[in-house]
Amino acid sequence: SWRSRGSSAVERAQQYTVGHKIHGFTVKEVTAVPDLFLTSVKLSHDATGAQYLHAARDDSNNLFSVQFRTTPMDSTGVPHILEHTVLCGSQRFPCRDPFFKMLNRSLSTFMNAFTASDYTMYPFSTQNAKDFQNLLSVYLDAVFFPCLRELDFCQEGWRLEHETPTDPSSRLMFKGVVFNEMKGVFSDNESLYAQHLQNKLLPDHTYAVVSGGAPLDIPDLTWEQLKHFHATHYHPSNARFFTYGDLPLEQHLQQIEKEALSKFERTEPNTAVPPQAHWDKPRVDHVTCRPDALAPDPMKQNTLCMSYLLGDITDTFEAFTLSLLSSLMISGPNSPFYKALIEPEIGSDFSSSVGFDGSTRQASFTIGLQGMAEDNTETVKHIIAQTIDDIVATGFEEEQIEALLHKIEIQMKHQSTSFGLALASYIASCWNHDGDPVQLLKISENVSRFQQCLKENPRYLQDKVQHYFKDNTHRLTLTMSPDERFLEKQAEAEEQKLQEKIQNLSDADHKDIYEKAGLMLLLLQVCSCWPFRAQDASCLPALKVSDIEPIIPYTPVQLGTAGGVPVQCCEQPTNGMVYFRAMCNLNSLPEDLKIYVPLFCSVITKLGCGELDYRQQAQRIELKTGGMSVSPQIIPDTDQLDLYEQGIMLSSSCLERNLPDMFQLWSDIFNRLVFFQETEKEIFKSLCKCIDFILMHLHRPAGDLQRDGPGEIAELTDLTSVLRKLPRIKRHLLNPENMRCAVNATPQKMSDAAGEVERFMGNIAANRKERKPVRPTVVEVRPLDPQAGSSASRKLISEPHFKPCQMKTYFQLPFNVNFVSECVRTVPFSHADYASLCILARMMTAKFLHGEIREKGGAYGGGARMGGGGLFSFYSYRDPNSTQTLSAFRGGVEWARAGKFTQQDIDEAKLSVFSAVDAPVAPSDKGLGRFLNGITDEMKQRHRERLFAVTNKNLTDVAGRYLGVGQQTCGVAILGPENESIRKDPSWVVK
Repeated sequence: SWRSRGSSAVERAQQYTVGHKIHGFTVKEVTAVPDLFLTSVKLSHDATGAQYLHAARDDSNNLFSVQFRTTPMDSTGVPHILEHTVLCGSQRFPCRDPFFKMLNRSLSTFMNAFTASDYTMYPFSTQNAKDFQNLLSVYLDAVFFPCLRELDFCQEGWRLEHETPTDPSSRLMFKGVVFNEMKGVFSDNESLYAQHLQNKLLPDHTYAVVSGGAPLDIPDLTWEQLKHFHATHYHPSNARFFTYGDLPLEQHLQQIEKEALSKFERTEPNTAVPPQAHWDKPRVDHVTCRPDALAPDPMKQNTLCMSYLLGDITDTFEAFTLSLLSSLMISGPNSPFYKALIEPEIGSDFSSSVGFDGSTRQASFTIGLQGMAEDNTETVKHIIAQTIDDIVATGFEEEQIEALLHKIEIQMKHQSTSFGLALASYIASCWNHDGDPVQLLKISENVSRFQQCLKENPRYLQDKVQHYFKDNTHRLTLTMSPDERFLEKQAEAEEQKLQEKIQNLSDADHKDIYEKAGLMLLLLQVCSCWPFRAQDASCLPALKVSDIEPIIPYTPVQLGTAGGVPVQCCEQPTNGMVYFRAMCNLNSLPEDLKIYVPLFCSVITKLGCGELDYRQQAQRIELKTGGMSVSPQIIPDTDQLDLYEQGIMLSSSCLERNLPDMFQLWSDIFNRLVFFQETEKEIFKSLCKCIDFILMHLHRPAGDLQRDGPGEIAELTDLTSVLRKLPRIKRHLLNPENMRCAVNATPQKMSDAAGEVERFMGNIAANRKERKPVRPTVVEVRPLDPQAGSSASRKLISEPHFKPCQMKTYFQLPFNVNFVSECVRTVPFSHADYASLCILARMMTAKFLHGEIREKGGAYGGGARMGGGGLFSFYSYRDPNSTQTLSAFRGGVEWARAGKFTQQDIDEAKLSVFSAVDAPVAPSDKGLGRFLNGITDEMKQRHRERLFAVTNKNLTDVAGRYLGVGQQTCGVAILGPENESIRKDPSWVVK
């Protein structure tokens, strides 16, 4: 194995010394970071000056990332289009789309690329050492030695192409993956506003432009400009490498030096971002957007924010302090801006741009509202100014600051499965501007320094507010209002741009567009071959199916009871945290109350409980827990398609020392919930947010919570009738008779946690009441683990009158791209064919649908997936096409039925499926599949063996049996702009 034995990754890293030379690199700094259980090693490359940071940690999910400072000076989207194009083939791997092909030749846990305002990042992670080497080779070659072919630029960026590529008489139009993606991005008003806000607050350099590309500017980018941008920005002297995990650093450095850096010499990249000149007086600006057809009140569609330019993010302690200050000002019902702006209901919510933003060289803070009336503009400005004055005068309560520091402690202790990726993202902006990334990781040091500053100067935070907000003249007030002609004007501007391009075309250009950008690209998309070089993915490295572990690691759990309630205990290295869940089924809940369940879940931890009003409760939750939430659950059965469990799940976590406090809060919610009239406002806000949840996320057969009533609730002005229903729901749902619980904690703390659960059950025993199911004839009790002999069970129900039916629904929405889906009923998880359908979905995506939907159709993405509930789904998103994509779905089925794939295709699909099956699971979530779904380790192993055993015949067989036309019930849905052909087609239901 590539991993060293006998010592931990952290200990090995601590043996490096400053000045140590390793494979062309020199060690600059070695720092233990006990807060995050890692040791950082900072290096620089001798020949090129490339910067390198390694975070050694005993985590097998290893990560690599390389980022370049990319600072465009126009809105053509050159860094974004370059990010797409470098992944389309390189010198060592000249095949088409190696990035997407590697998704099926590796066991990666993450592969992607990001374009930010001022950097571009290429990260991947994997748990397999050989896979890490393979992916590193592909990534290094992609970024440093890409092919950058003109046809790839045309496909990924933009091109002029005939509407029907084979018909030169059809009209010319703009096409391209990034062109369509950015049209989709800016069809969202919040994204549009955020982009304007940054451009106008920082107008002097790269932040004044759209790094992702403005749709009307993208067609100004040339292939030559793209290649020049790569030559000047994608150089080791402008690069920052980051690796994380338990693999040895030397191996990484040796491979990076050999395969990439040894072929370069140092340059002096001119990519630095100068500080924004500070304004001597505040500015005001206004932008327009499309009207929101879904807005609850058409007269309340305005947004207003005030944005303040703060300090340089490379001053890490100052940035840390301002980030904390931002949270104190806006987070939760106890924060001053929540009280001043949200509670008076002037707008629907904070603007999505609100808060601290450290993604640019100088940070900013934004405060404001969306969903407000135009005539409230001056009121909101006054409230913001007054609230800042109030903070300067009175400061913050000590308990608020304590709660925030407690939150930071929780964040440090909670272990996520993608910790390496989180670190890479966390340090990216500061490091990009030559700040010290290691200083950012010393969180406890920053907390101690912050506490010391408060101790020495009680007005420390108030002075910051005075300096950065009250006295700050670099302030932008930006308003946004809807324009009825916004989409029309956009379409006119695009058409004008198109005509300008067409008018400048010669006859030779027209011929070139038809033959090269049209027919040749079509040939590549259809035939998957290059005209001058046969497509050969064999040049890419790949793992073999035999590299996959045949047996899953076993997750031991102990099953017991507390106060007669089944409890699952899972001992895990949770780093001093305790995780609690409880599942409560709602089979006894009367039908007329079910529509209110999402609302109940949304507000139940926010109403106040015991002696606490809702503000005090929110503070207590922040001070003593990592959060408390309740969510609706609809969990399909693993054996029968039309059986499912419906209920709610209670979730919370806490530091071990706060166990009694966490369970006291739950006890008070069960026993002493407060239904004050003054909480109506809170309920109403949550209700509005729930409507989308009810309409968009709950569907039959798992659709027992969906009815025709949400619109009626939304229109209620007096919520008294709704309030009266909540206590009734509570009596049915917060009932120990219908509960089962799960606890994840360290072995040392598990007995204490189990004792607290026992005490909790004793405290809520008075709520226990046996209630008959509403429909007793359709309830089936299924043991969670038949072999364990435990009392834990799932009470499953079915819909006796539900009959699946064919249906095609079109949701006309104010988008300029489509979202297309088709779902087919197949088989549940335990069925022998389930594994074959999983492999088929992955193979069909990689080998057929990706080419048809993305490369040929111009959508941002698309494919097929097999769901745990037995639905085989086809999908596309940000898609310029609608019904043509449905034809692509059918084409995929015919392709599979005809067996037009190889054993290599099957093996690649297996690798891709196993990368998801074997994705790392956080200690907090171990055993959760058994607890919620009843999927035991034995069932997982059986599924694993079936995946290994899938053959060519199995795939053609399931494609025909389940996906062939008329074989199974299917449903089709499209969300998109007005579509005349669908509207005229009687087979569609148009919403």
